[in-house]
Amino acid sequence: MVASSRGFTTQLELKLSTLFISYGLAPSKNKRMCFPRDPLTILSRISCCCSEPVVPVRRGSGSGKSNEKVEDWRFDSKKSPHRVRVQASSAMPFASAQSRFPSKQEKFYSRCTPRNSGPQSRDTPPKRDTGIANEKDWGISLLNESVNESGTNEDGSTWYQESGEDLGENGHRCRWTRMGGKSHDGSSEWKETWWEKSDWSGYKELGVEKSGRNAEGDSWWETWQEVLHQDEWSNLARIERSAQKEAKSGSENAGWHEKWWEKYDAKGWTEKGAHKYGRLNEQSWWEKWGEHYDGSGSVLKWTDKWAETELGTKWGDKWEEKFFAGIGSRQGETWHVSPSGERWSRKWGEEHFGNGKVHKYGKSTTGESWDIVVDEETSEPHYGWADVVGDSSQLLSIQPRERPPGVYPPLDFGSSPRPGDDQSDKPPTSAS
Repeated sequence: MVASSRGFTTQLELKLSTLFISYGLAPSKNKRMCFPRDPLTILSRISCCCSEPVVPVRRGSGSGKSNEKVEDWRFDSKKSPHRVRVQASSAMPFASAQSRFPSKQEKFYSRCTPRNSGPQSRDTPPKRDTGIANEKDWGISLLNESVNESGTNEDGSTWYQESGEDLGENGHRCRWTRMGGKSHDGSSEWKETWWEKSDWSGYKELGVEKSGRNAEGDSWWETWQEVLHQDEWSNLARIERSAQKEAKSGSENAGWHEKWWEKYDAKGWTEKGAHKYGRLNEQSWWEKWGEHYDGSGSVLKWTDKWAETELGTKWGDKWEEKFFAGIGSRQGETWHVSPSGERWSRKWGEEHFGNGKVHKYGKSTTGESWDIVVDEETSEPHYGWADVVGDSSQLLSIQPRERPPGVYPPLDFGSSPRPGDDQSDKPPTSAS
């Protein structure tokens, strides 16, 4: 396995005859793949119906770049001739089928907001594992005047749009726009809010919050923020981006929630992370990952993912890597526990020497082992300070209120933690 891959494919229960998996799998000729209907199609299911026990065998491939690495899962056993080959893209850790929500909402919005009648909402359910969008993807456009409008369309659906400006101490200014709509019977509804904030300390913020629900009872919520401020400890400019997303089914016990964040300062210090959770009837899964760059060449990355069923099956995957200037190491473990308590695991490691040579080693509880040296380049592309500044032109262009002569912003040392003091995104110790 290549450690920095974010792809995650569940291990199938070795004894159960049928197990629903919430991640996309590539079907095999030797397996019967079932695609059940699901009201909350953001959480897709695939059934792999097999009656014989299998032992997972995992291989790694890739060029060393985190965004190009792929995991290759094979289910191969002396006890069973069946094989399933699965490839999971690192860009979509929990792959899901295309949602049917947009088609429902497009029908509703086309009725609710006909041409030249009220705000044209782009509100649709968020998609899983899409990270933090750039500001240009939101298309935030605030009005320069106060507006308070509402109306009713021919089919009885209603809409509204409001905008304004709030002022406060220390030059605080918040410009905002709110809009929304509702079907004639109130069964479908959407809301969206845009804002920008600034004050005399140089603080600037751009944000969005939106939510909605449909006639089937499905609901969703999403928020996004981008902030520029001066760090009190280092006096360096910092840009922070964050997003939270969630969706819930109205017809079954299914839903998901994600929290993403990125923090950058002008000297290259960077912190990134995400916490994710999902549930589909009898299954639940979790994921946490983090990245830390000290701005001087040291890099720490880690991932911990695990899942379980109500029957007691548990499985997971975790790894950690530490590098400095292309020299470093990676270690990880993939594990599985059956309802009876039977445990399988594979532990692996890599040593990167910075000269194109990589030492790879590992072993599993089924007796397999390896210890080899291969030719492999170590490359770690990094989205850093220069990139985030280039993608934050709208944030940086926010104009604060004019400050009167002789008025200065108050100084507050201690309202924010030092970089690296936050312990919430350190590598966790998961029960495996």
